[in-house]
Amino acid sequence: MPWKECSVMEERMRFVVRLLEGEEMSFLCREFGISRKTGYKIFERYKDCGLDGLTDRSRRPYRYGNRLPMQVEASIVQLKREKPHWGARKLRELLLRKLGSEVKVPAVSTIHCVLDRRGLVQAGRSRRNRAQGTPLSPGLNPNDVWCADFKGEFMLGDRRYCYPLTVSDHASRYLLLCEAMESTREETAFTAFETLFRERGLPAAIRSDNGVPFASPNALFQLSTLAVWWLRLGIGLERIKPGCPQQNGRHERMHLTLKRETTRPPKANFLQQQARFDDFVREFNEERPHEALQMKTPAEVYQPSERPYRGIGELRYPFHDRTALVTTCGRICLYRKKINVSHVFRGQTLGLKEVEENTWLVSFMDYDLGYIDLEEKALQPLDNPFTILKV
Repeated sequence: MPWKECSVMEERMRFVVRLLEGEEMSFLCREFGISRKTGYKIFERYKDCGLDGLTDRSRRPYRYGNRLPMQVEASIVQLKREKPHWGARKLRELLLRKLGSEVKVPAVSTIHCVLDRRGLVQAGRSRRNRAQGTPLSPGLNPNDVWCADFKGEFMLGDRRYCYPLTVSDHASRYLLLCEAMESTREETAFTAFETLFRERGLPAAIRSDNGVPFASPNALFQLSTLAVWWLRLGIGLERIKPGCPQQNGRHERMHLTLKRETTRPPKANFLQQQARFDDFVREFNEERPHEALQMKTPAEVYQPSERPYRGIGELRYPFHDRTALVTTCGRICLYRKKINVSHVFRGQTLGLKEVEENTWLVSFMDYDLGYIDLEEKALQPLDNPFTILKV
């Protein structure tokens, strides 16, 4: 007869009682469906512990080879309460000084686990925040605001995808650029914008969405290398809110016309498609009257910018203590310590000002990025300075 799951202790008691009444071990083991080894084990436990020996015993080990002594764990918790702003690394150093070689001090990771288990670890704020958009200027005059975007890709006749890069002036609706691109990579966008700046001058600000190459979702403040270059040229950044294309409505409306008149059907290759774009730009700017412009054409309203493109000069920080050049991997070196900033600033010079001992304020141009703690060797960002519209 097998053991009953609901009353294992009762079965064991019946087994022992019948043994005590003189029945044979082998006969009872066959009847209860257990081995003789198990039968003798049950009987020995009864003789040693009485009825308590018939209950199920915990399978938890009596000791753990690497379990932290309770006294050491209590010391860690006490130190954390005394030094609430200290992390596991500093607390371990304090334990080493207090306990010396008398007790084996646990590793930093073990101390962190103890603090986390006791609810004494405060989750740090996320370094990267989701894109929120920025304030948008009215853009009442030509070159106050340029709108930039990549119209959705489409396939050409040769089976290659085309990504049209478009730029328009917000006030005059003048279509400044419509370039057939093979991808949305920053390298090709750089070339297109530099050519445009040389031809039309510089705007006060450029408005875009939060996609590549205008923004980098995983970079500091969602900046991109292209956006940093715009800042170096004195161009302000304007970002529409994610999921709100109506904030760039004039440009999106132009995209509808562009799609209808130039991509249905698409041309056979990039050269033919670019020629079609060029014809559309000429007609859109010079022939098509616009109701919002009192039936004038965009070319009759737009004027080139008075700010010529002259490249970027050297950055200077006269009110900072020192400067640091960002490496290609996005780091700066301060007192032989390498601190990560962001790869989008590679090749740029940052200003550093010591505000407290071992604490430095990091700035890019007129924007304060955050603070560096030399002990932590990490940049703690401030609130996004590029979401403030500068007039």
